Amino acid sequence: MKTSLSVITITHNNEDLLDHCLNSVKNIATEIVVIDDQSQDQTIAIAKQHKAKIWVHSSKELGRKTYGIKKATSQWILILDTDEIVSKALSKEIRQIINSPNAKDAYFIPYQNHLFGKPLHYGGENYQMIRFFRKGAVEIKSALVHEEIKIKKGSVGYLKAKIYHYSYRSIRQIFAKFTDYGIRDARQKHEKHEKSSLKKVFLYPPHLFWARYIKDKGYLDGLTRIILDLGFAYMEWLTYAALAYYNITKPN
Repeated sequence: MKTSLSVITITHNNEDLLDHCLNSVKNIATEIVVIDDQSQDQTIAIAKQHKAKIWVHSSKELGRKTYGIKKATSQWILILDTDEIVSKALSKEIRQIINSPNAKDAYFIPYQNHLFGKPLHYGGENYQMIRFFRKGAVEIKSALVHEEIKIKKGSVGYLKAKIYHYSYRSIRQIFAKFTDYGIRDARQKHEKHEKSSLKKVFLYPPHLFWARYIKDKGYLDGLTRIILDLGFAYMEWLTYAALAYYNITKPN
């Protein structure tokens, strides 16, 4: 019997991204599982065009991926955000693995981030994460920012082909994203009893810009990298400014 693959994606008003995302997996997905957070645009209609199985589920944390895994029926799982696209080379590599008798239980996939449609190569924008695995082989640590998928049992492998990640599409979208992340990260730090300080508010942001743009050679990606790395500095400032507010108004 042919081995099956469930592709899981989390949606919330993603009509501008979802079609490209799901088109990239149409040749490898046995089923598409969409966990939707009450979208008000054409997201659901687009998911239906791809014959996705759709569940509406909201969570204060990012636990919707865990919910999606529970709903998936295939032996293999691929988790894909709506701003991510499976490259043709990765699609081929995944097909080979799920039909191999010597496959590992989970795989790290390298990411190729893009800024305004242009691929990035420096400044912390090349990384890899576990996103492809056998059902039951991993656990997901829920968080307000950036869930972490970790191997629970079995062996881990590393893929060569990439997921193309279009995380930074416009200045407005970048700063909206970083504002959301900064506030959520501040809440998360507050829940862990971390304290803000003048040093964190005023020195951490310029240090982060220097680390990404200068130390890690983000400048080699071009002048537009300044916008992105200023965005990261802004997010760092907002995180600790908001944390200071929480420390004062909601002491724990």
